[in-house]
Amino acid sequence: MISTEILSKFIDSLRGAVLDRGKAYGYRLNSNDINELWEDGRQITYEDRAGEFRLKYKYYSFMSQFISLKTFHTFKSVMLAALLLPVHAAATETTDSTAEAEAPSVQVSLITCSPGRDIYELCGHTALRVRSGDMDMAVNYGIFDFNAPNFVYRFVKGETDYMVAAYPFEHFMEGYQRQGRSVTEQPLNLTSRQADSLIALLDRNLRPENRVYRYNYVKDNCSTRPLSMIERALGDTIALTAPSGTEGWSFRDAMRHYHKGYPWYQFGIDLALGSGIDYPISAREKAFAPIMLSEMLKTAVVKDSMNRKIPLAAGTRIISEGRPDGGPASPTPWYFTPMAAAIALLIITIVVTLRDLKRRKITRWYDFLIFSLYGTAGCVTAFLVLISVHEATSPNILLLWLNPLCLIIPACIFIKKCRRLVILYGIVNFVALILLTLMWPLSGQSINPAFIPLILTDAILTARYLYITRCDEKTTRD
Repeated sequence: MISTEILSKFIDSLRGAVLDRGKAYGYRLNSNDINELWEDGRQITYEDRAGEFRLKYKYYSFMSQFISLKTFHTFKSVMLAALLLPVHAAATETTDSTAEAEAPSVQVSLITCSPGRDIYELCGHTALRVRSGDMDMAVNYGIFDFNAPNFVYRFVKGETDYMVAAYPFEHFMEGYQRQGRSVTEQPLNLTSRQADSLIALLDRNLRPENRVYRYNYVKDNCSTRPLSMIERALGDTIALTAPSGTEGWSFRDAMRHYHKGYPWYQFGIDLALGSGIDYPISAREKAFAPIMLSEMLKTAVVKDSMNRKIPLAAGTRIISEGRPDGGPASPTPWYFTPMAAAIALLIITIVVTLRDLKRRKITRWYDFLIFSLYGTAGCVTAFLVLISVHEATSPNILLLWLNPLCLIIPACIFIKKCRRLVILYGIVNFVALILLTLMWPLSGQSINPAFIPLILTDAILTARYLYITRCDEKTTRD
C-alpha cells in the first residue's frame, strides 16, 4: 500500500514544479493558487466516482501552461504513474538470489475489452493491469484527445499522437461497464525479475517526456505497445500462434473481419489505404487487433527461470460480463450498404445515359453532381497519397480514378469556352480508367466490390459525353 507520506511528498514536489514552471514564464504564483487547482482536481475526482468518469478531456489552461498537461485527468494519471516507481523499488529491495523463481510481488495482467459501438472500438481494446498489495492500476496506451488542436487534420495526415496513462483500475472498469462491454483478464506468468523489469519499463514510459507516442493503426497502437513492453521485460519475443481460419490474412482482411457490420467504414478504409496493407501478415502483426492478441495469448509460451516452457498467461477469466446491447451496432441493412448505393447510382446513370443518347443532349447537372463527389473524394485521396505520412496510404492505384482533376467537370461543364478542356479531360480520364482496369490485378491492392459500379458509372458518363460531343461536331461540319 502506498503510504500517505509518499503521496504527500509527491504532491509537494509537483506543486513545486508548477511554481518553478510559472516563474520561468514570468508569472507570479503562490501556493494558494496551486491549492485552489488541487481542490478543483479533487472535485473532478469526486464526480468521477459518482459515475461521470469518461476518457474525454476537460481543459485546464493553467495546467496546460505550467506542467504541459491538457487536462486534470492526464495530470492525475501522471501522479498515479509516478507511484509505480516506489512499488518497483520496494519489490526490488526484497529480491534476493532465489527470488527469481518465486512469485513476483507485483502481478501484471493483460486486460482485453470487447468491441464497442464506435468505429475506433470495433477491434476491442487492450490495457495492462498492475497490482501490488492494495494498489490496483490500469496502464492504458489508448488515450487520445478529440479536442486537441487540428486533431482531424493531424489524423488524416498521419500525425495522430496518443499517450499512455496510469490510473485506478476501478475507473478504467467504470467506462466499459457503463457501455455494457465485457472485460477479460489474463494474468501473466512472470518471474520477480521480469515483473520488476516490466514495472520499470512502464514507469519510464509514463514519464511526461515519454508518455506521448505517434499512433499507427496497425503497427503501433494500444495492443502492440503492451505486447512490446512484455517482450522487452522477458528479453525475448513471444511465439504467437494465430487462430485457424486466419491463414494468409492481410491487414485489410483482418479489418474487414472486424468491420463486417460497418460496411461504410470499411468502404472508406478501402478508398484511403493502398496496397501497403495487402501483404500476408505474420501472427505477430495480427496482434494489432486486441481481440486477436487475447486469443493468441491463450496458447503463447515463454521460458521460466529453469528454461522450461510455460504458458505466458496463467489463465483467462471474464471479470465483467457484457450486455447484449454493449457491443457493435446492428449490421447495416443490405439496402443501405455501399454496394446497394453504388448499384443504384449505376442504374440511374444508365437511364440518364440512354435518355441523353436518344435526344443527343447531355444532362449537365447530373455530370456536375457525380464528378463533384468524385473530385472531392479525389482531393482526399491525393492528399493521403502525396502529403500524408501514413505509410499505408501510398501507393494507391485508385488515384488513377479519384483525383482532383475530376473537378474539371463541375468547374467547366456549363462554360462553352471550356468545352475543349472538358473533352481533353474526358479522353485522359477514359484512358486512366482502362489503365486502372488492366493494372489492378498486378498492383496487389484488394478491391472493394462497391468500387466496380462506381468506376463503371464514371466510364459510362465519360464515354457518353465524348460520343455526343463528337456527334455534335460532325453535325456542325456537315
